Amino acid sequence: MKHRAVGAVLFGGGVLLLALAAGLVFVVKPAMTKLPYDLESSTSVAEARAATFLQITNGAVDIVDQTDLRSTVQVTPERAKTAALSGDLAGDAVVWRVGQTVERTDTKALVSAYGAELALDRVSAAAVEWNEQFLDESGTPEKVSFAGQVYKFPFNSAKDNYEVFDRDLRQTRMAEFKGTEDINGIEAYRYEQVITDEKLPLATDRVALLLGALAPGSTSGDVVYSNTRTVWVDPVTGSYLKVREQQKKVLVPNTGTPVTLLDADFSYNEETVASSVDRAKESRNQLNILGVFAPLGLAVLGLVLILVGLLLSRSRTPATVARHAAADPAPTRVDQPPVRDEARPGGPLTDEIPPASTNWKSEEPTVPSQRSAQGESEKQ
Repeated sequence: MKHRAVGAVLFGGGVLLLALAAGLVFVVKPAMTKLPYDLESSTSVAEARAATFLQITNGAVDIVDQTDLRSTVQVTPERAKTAALSGDLAGDAVVWRVGQTVERTDTKALVSAYGAELALDRVSAAAVEWNEQFLDESGTPEKVSFAGQVYKFPFNSAKDNYEVFDRDLRQTRMAEFKGTEDINGIEAYRYEQVITDEKLPLATDRVALLLGALAPGSTSGDVVYSNTRTVWVDPVTGSYLKVREQQKKVLVPNTGTPVTLLDADFSYNEETVASSVDRAKESRNQLNILGVFAPLGLAVLGLVLILVGLLLSRSRTPATVARHAAADPAPTRVDQPPVRDEARPGGPLTDEIPPASTNWKSEEPTVPSQRSAQGESEKQ
């Protein structure tokens, strides 16, 4: 009885472990492959060597050549605004605040800056429509419809093409999958977005300022933009491991010579690549532990407990076997003669009368005794 109770407990424990394994796979892991609400702020730094760029200081326009630039992007989750999301966005989106500054490395002078707030889908990491999203490059927030991948790719990124938002164009352009590369021990997916000689949607007064300072005599013009953006993405977490942008902006007046406003090759510095890889590895380990190793271990242990529980429930102890034997004695074979009970002279063990064909000999020596008497007489 005790063995059966232990077996039942082990069986129930095994079933519970299997349920926990299934919960980790189908509940916990999907929850982990979403943008979290408590994401910590992150900073990435890209550097451009010997760049050409436009610098406006107190209204004075100047073109600077062969000077290094440093771009710093900081992403900060807006928890309060995320909690205030309603409708279709509630529970399915997060709000991020993003800021970027570009400065000279020699004088630390600010070259450009922008700020933005946007909402991202927690699963795809793509930008979604949100009434309060904005982009601010000049001190006045501008209503912008963010779309596509902006600062992150989805979890479990595919070897496929993705629409990536370009801040200068205010639109998305396709980033094509180009292959895989090793980035500090992680196999990264490399995507490339190529933008060639596209007109920037700049305000008229800003273009007029550039024309007056850099192309006197012209009456109109455009700023033409090109960029080859390459991103190396951790396919498991979708995070950027490395980013490179080869940017070029040229003022093209209706008369006169085009003027290069920007010619810079920005790329993540070594520190940013290393920290990005470390964060990706940490996230990967958490996903593997809770999504693979823990469920597998629980499932194996659960199956073992179930098997042992079944075996114990069906096993019988020696005492149990003896009780079963006493309650159910072995049947007597009918083809054997009954054994006589030595304690009952002249009678078998049972009261059963043997068949008539059985020739039982009496133990009384009647005939031999008569023969013995006759022999004694002849001797005399």
